Amino acid sequence: MNGNIYRVLATQFITAFADNAVLFTAITLVLQQGAIGSWYIPALQAAFLVAFVFCAPWVGRLADSRPKPRVMFAANAIKATGAALLLFQIEPLLAYAIIGLGAAAYSPAKYGILPELVDAKALVKANGWIEGSTILAILSGTLVGATLAEYSVSLALFTIIILYGISALIALTIKHRKVTVPPRGTSLGNFIGQMRSLLMTPRARFATLGVSLFWSAATVLRVLLVAWAPAVLLIHTTTEIAQLTLFVALGIAVGSVLVPRLIPLAYLRRARLAAYAMGMVIVLLATLDSVLSARVALFMAGVCGGLFVVPINAALQEIGHRSIGSGGAVAIQNFFENLAMLLASGIYAIVAGAGIDPVITMLWLGLLVVIATVLVSWNLPRDTGELTNGNP
Repeated sequence: MNGNIYRVLATQFITAFADNAVLFTAITLVLQQGAIGSWYIPALQAAFLVAFVFCAPWVGRLADSRPKPRVMFAANAIKATGAALLLFQIEPLLAYAIIGLGAAAYSPAKYGILPELVDAKALVKANGWIEGSTILAILSGTLVGATLAEYSVSLALFTIIILYGISALIALTIKHRKVTVPPRGTSLGNFIGQMRSLLMTPRARFATLGVSLFWSAATVLRVLLVAWAPAVLLIHTTTEIAQLTLFVALGIAVGSVLVPRLIPLAYLRRARLAAYAMGMVIVLLATLDSVLSARVALFMAGVCGGLFVVPINAALQEIGHRSIGSGGAVAIQNFFENLAMLLASGIYAIVAGAGIDPVITMLWLGLLVVIATVLVSWNLPRDTGELTNGNP
């Protein structure tokens, strides 16, 4: 862990803090407007994801062919622009989509820079630090954003714009100028070729589809809580609902810390057990009706989620770094995970618009996580650690 890693951690923490603050600020803004359908909030989340899917062939190439700190700077500037549009009361779906565009450009640079700053042995640790700082940002950004927005939406958005600016400036201090000469051909053609190359191995397929499963479930759970908490727990303010999501984030942070000891890269198969557990905890959550028990269940779901997503993130980066380039690998990962999140958000928007009981939706979410884990783990080979040690 060197000084550059700490700068990456700093810029990631601040931008993730602002990302989560702006989400709950946008939700507060929409709820204050009144007379909106139950589909609008999941549609807001979907608007954020559109750029991740449609810009995937270009953002990975951009991250690898330009100094990544500069890409992170520009991405934060785009996010600040989207927040400014919210401040000037432009349509929230459009403004939040622009913030998503900045996030789509930022992600391949953020994750792609890690394997270029540390060796393979430290990669899981670096990912754990990144995930841990991100979760800490989610914890604080969600609560501060919701609380500040209930006091003043304008003040919250102004603060968020300042934070994006600070994150952009810190990114420029990262001493890293490595670039990769982009391959010949069109970006779309190269992206499809890289996708085929990356997904040839079962481990890469498991990591790609696994991280897609995790984030699609997490996205639905996050917006589902906005409907489930008032109906079951009888809490209604944005701040109280945001406090529930903090327990998920805190659990992910704990799971991220435990990963290096429990699931090193040589034992990637163990990650699927955490995904099974996460699905069953969500099923259990659907049966609960007290705030305390819900918080405990959400925390446990977060722990399982952290144990699942951190090792498969590290595995995908390590595979990509040795094959198609780290930025390209992260862009492909983003394409699949955000396509899954976009589809999941769209389906949930339809379900919410149809008036389906949020308890039933919560139950099905947990069951689908278990079923999807079985499918993405199919034909996953033995771990390299097992082969090395000669274990059966």
